[in-house]
Amino acid sequence: MSSYSVESCAVETTDGVKLNARVFRPKEEEQGGEVKNDSNSLAIVLVHPYSILGGCQGLLKGIASGLASKGFKAVTFDMRGVGRSTGKASLTGFAEVKDVIAVCKWVSENLPTNRILLVGSSAGAPIAGSAVDEIEQVVGYVSLGYPFGMMASILFGRHHKAILKSPKPKLFVMGTRDGFTSVKQLQNKLTSAAGRVETHLIEGASHFQMEGPAYDAQMVNLILDFIASL
Repeated sequence: MSSYSVESCAVETTDGVKLNARVFRPKEEEQGGEVKNDSNSLAIVLVHPYSILGGCQGLLKGIASGLASKGFKAVTFDMRGVGRSTGKASLTGFAEVKDVIAVCKWVSENLPTNRILLVGSSAGAPIAGSAVDEIEQVVGYVSLGYPFGMMASILFGRHHKAILKSPKPKLFVMGTRDGFTSVKQLQNKLTSAAGRVETHLIEGASHFQMEGPAYDAQMVNLILDFIASL
């Protein structure tokens, strides 16, 4: 029997885009036929990889279900122009920052919670990073394969400043064989970062390998360890 349940919901952004989202809830939340809501409990919002390269919330199902199995509410969603979400994907991810803000606002009001951890995967990391300080309830940030490298910076370079100047606790997870960002590039970028900054390098993992299901359990454990430190 599954240790979590999934429900679909719709979230509307300030510019009228309707986003398709999924809430992964721990089963123990539903004891006695009613959902227990504790505003002090932390919820995790996960932001999927680059829409234009086929990124979608389905890629984060393994991590979201793993977190729900460990007792945390986790939320995934398709950004604009993906799946059943309306609107059009943008090249640089700035329109999608509104999507992240809208989902976090919905989570804080409907789950409800006053503590959110934002997790971004690949291009979802710079998009989530640009939203961190726009949402009061966000208490921390986890990046899974932030594309800091030269080529990726052509698209996402203008997102860097927001997360680097944020005083909120940050964890950057990356494979040592990431094709978009070298370990040196990651370290150089993070020297200017404000607040508490942690890195975790996964030996021998490439960018797209780390996005795959084989690493989901490891990502869940890293996120859980980070939550325990907040």
